Amino acid sequence: MSMTSSNKSEMREKTFRICRDYLNGIWKMITPQEMVLKQVSGGMSNFLYYCALPPMAKPKQGEPSRVLVRFYGQIHGEGALEALLTESVIFTLLSERKLGPKLHGVFPGGRLEEFIPARPLKTKELGDPEISSIIAEKMAQIHSLDVPISKEPTWLWDTMKRWMSNMKATLAAEPMPQIEDKNDFIEKDLSSAMRAILRWNLDSEMDWMRSYLNQLRSPVVFCHNDLQEGNILIRESAVTREEKLVIIDFEYCSYNYRGFDVANHFCEWMYDYTFDKYPKFNYNPDAMPSVERQLYFIRCYLETVQREMSIDNCLKNPVMTTVDVEPKDELQLLREAHCFMLASHFFWGLWAVVNAPVSSIPFGYWEYAEARFSAYFEHKQTLLGKYGEVIENIA
Repeated sequence: MSMTSSNKSEMREKTFRICRDYLNGIWKMITPQEMVLKQVSGGMSNFLYYCALPPMAKPKQGEPSRVLVRFYGQIHGEGALEALLTESVIFTLLSERKLGPKLHGVFPGGRLEEFIPARPLKTKELGDPEISSIIAEKMAQIHSLDVPISKEPTWLWDTMKRWMSNMKATLAAEPMPQIEDKNDFIEKDLSSAMRAILRWNLDSEMDWMRSYLNQLRSPVVFCHNDLQEGNILIRESAVTREEKLVIIDFEYCSYNYRGFDVANHFCEWMYDYTFDKYPKFNYNPDAMPSVERQLYFIRCYLETVQREMSIDNCLKNPVMTTVDVEPKDELQLLREAHCFMLASHFFWGLWAVVNAPVSSIPFGYWEYAEARFSAYFEHKQTLLGKYGEVIENIA
């Protein structure tokens, strides 16, 4: 819904006061009318505004010339406030470690964030060796963090259990027979996707999957849980390797099994969400990274984890030792990733069904759910054929 002139004027005054008070410097010397203001996004959860100095105004004390002002939307529902506080803590910590956008300020009802002149990665760029190695390093750095939130790995199973309950309510309701295509309004029978989902006994399937994956004893670390191309920004003008990629969107961050984070990233190689036509995504199973590419990513990841772990030791002992990764460790994580692909498919399948009746985004949620659950069952057969019901330890 578009804002009235009065609302626009009020928002300009409000965002200007925040920028002036929190950024200081040249921001105190311009007027609200001189500030560049653009609404980037808006909805029930967040309102995001781009604020910039006018062209003639130059920073004086290192203050930023442009920022993003984020206003939190409605905070309601079970655990909503707790989730907001957790996300704020995570954003602050990742900002301090230079693993996410810089935090310029926190105010009642929102925060000031760094504006990053960058673009999201394209799906095909995930396979670029340099980019893949940087993503592996960033993931390892995130996994090495000690974040002051609950370290019990309950998020994955609790979230899926809640979504499973919501899914049952959704499937019991009358489905909407129409969807809106980008170019014209079309009718599509969604019953085939819904019938497929109803045919599967997902309750017992989730119980089996949990028992199966628990055999792996995958280490619990602080995970991003949604490291897909849209949540990785690339700076075309970056000078250093460290600056080239920026991780964003920490909505799903939690302590979780490292195998899930790695597996989920590998799965995202197969899904392109920039597809123009309905259902707005393209699934290409042939794009799954080969074992060689997975091992390359895992090697970069494990080398970074070991470097992060050795920092304290290096402070005590100035002689830096060579970082060696054992082949056994590589194969262990490869197996974790291979098996946790089950959880990735199942998780996002449930996510799609839950969002299908409530989201206004033109996306084929039902088709995506069917694609992810179908991939789950196909991958399950592959795993059972390779490892059987009992996963033996790597010698």
